[in-house]
Amino acid sequence: MKLSAIAASLVCGMFVASAVTAADGEAEAESQSADCSKLVAGPDVTVGEILRAGCEPTTAQMSALMDNPVGNVAMWWNQIDYYGVENSKFNKSDHKTNYMGIIQWPQALSSNWNLINRVVYNVTRSPIDNDDVDDFGAAPGTLLPPSDFPDSPLDVFGGSTTGLGDTYYIGLFSPKKPVKMGSGKLVWGVGFDAGFPTASDDVLGTEKYTAGPAALGVYLGKKWKLGSLAQHYWSYAGDDDRSDVNMTNLQYIYYYALTPTINIGAAPNIIANWEQSGDDRFSVPIGLGINTTVNIGKVPVRFGLEFHKFVIKPDDVPGSDYGIRFFIIPAVPSALFEWMEKPLFGD
Repeated sequence: MKLSAIAASLVCGMFVASAVTAADGEAEAESQSADCSKLVAGPDVTVGEILRAGCEPTTAQMSALMDNPVGNVAMWWNQIDYYGVENSKFNKSDHKTNYMGIIQWPQALSSNWNLINRVVYNVTRSPIDNDDVDDFGAAPGTLLPPSDFPDSPLDVFGGSTTGLGDTYYIGLFSPKKPVKMGSGKLVWGVGFDAGFPTASDDVLGTEKYTAGPAALGVYLGKKWKLGSLAQHYWSYAGDDDRSDVNMTNLQYIYYYALTPTINIGAAPNIIANWEQSGDDRFSVPIGLGINTTVNIGKVPVRFGLEFHKFVIKPDDVPGSDYGIRFFIIPAVPSALFEWMEKPLFGD
């Protein structure tokens, strides 16, 4: 089956699933007691309050909670990225596939602050034979050629290596109370990231320990969700024979709500590899896609499909030309876990 047909089937499936969920949600709301129905309909009520009252949040309320990247919700991203990659120096093309798992949960630090924890792991298929190439690595969303690659007469494509990639941790300190902004709200967090050389093969990771700052800001309006997550990685230890890591990853976010449970938009990743020079440093995509949140049993799950086109890409080193992203994200409110909501410091 062609990739376009698969994509069309997924989009149609998401619309059908959303319609079925909406019907189920209406039946569910009708079956609740009058008190629960009133509580669930409250515009300012939190999901934690709903659960503590013995009621169940609607799918729309859980979808809104999942829109907040620093909200009181635990999520498990299962994201598959398919990249068409090019080695323009040799006029060759191939593909890279990356499964990224992200486990996120909030931990209350005090009555006013949370620590948002993200553990990121990767399983990657690289178009490079690990036995043929030295000092050529990978990071989430990009290939990492050595800094002297333009001087090396090497066609790196033509092989294949699959295995575990590097592992990352991101910690964001975020206020529990968002900032009101017009008819919406601004949520934000600042913190750090750390990378660990867990790759099973050299070409699937960096062989370096990395660390750097991280920051996030997102506007959550009635219709629009706009913002970005910025991370920077510097290597500070690891294999001395491997190239240093000095890379910025900026994920920018733009979604528009068609319904309370269906969004269109995308969240592409801009990569700046500062170990390269000139036009070879930047990979900049734009994208469009759709996602919907449905209930599977009592668990809200978000399904999404996006297409990204790289409008700026490296000239002389291998890089991405386009990407297709599919994700499945189950979620549960942190109110179901006492240890997530119990402050580590103070009451």
